[in-house]
Amino acid sequence: MKLTKHIFLIGFMGVGKTSTSRELSKKLQVAETDTDAMIVEREQRSIAKIFEESGEAYFRSVETGMLDELAQESPCIVSCGGGMAMRDENVRKMKESGTVIFLTATPETIYEHVKDSTDRPLLNGNMNVPYIQKLMEQREPKYSAAADIFIATDGNTPDEVADKIIQALEVEG
Repeated sequence: MKLTKHIFLIGFMGVGKTSTSRELSKKLQVAETDTDAMIVEREQRSIAKIFEESGEAYFRSVETGMLDELAQESPCIVSCGGGMAMRDENVRKMKESGTVIFLTATPETIYEHVKDSTDRPLLNGNMNVPYIQKLMEQREPKYSAAADIFIATDGNTPDEVADKIIQALEVEG
């Protein structure tokens, strides 16, 4: 399968965007990028530090700038930060240059993936299933509106999720 446009993986933190992106990159033999990792590298500070020192609004504007840069690059797989699809401007930019795939999981699955993490600023002090569920419910309409394809990840390895994505892309063709 030859990529003619970017594949944007969106979804809640801990759903498996980064690990799925890596598998998909191997299977399709195209580059992959992680917007959060790009921002950390560029800013030379963690996302938690960016939030603390410059605020969420600053971080979100940097994310939007990443999409402008990616639009100029060869098609690749893009693992988006959990909040990327919250801005309508970002969704428009993703749809202009790629296919948006919404990876879903239950709050319990998310909790299992993130419970030992210390670099999730939005969960600091709220590392529990009810809070995760509440945040997911707030974001879900934006994720759904942005998505071209929906893929459930519960009970699947990143490798299996990557296979599901390839099948869905072939159908969408």
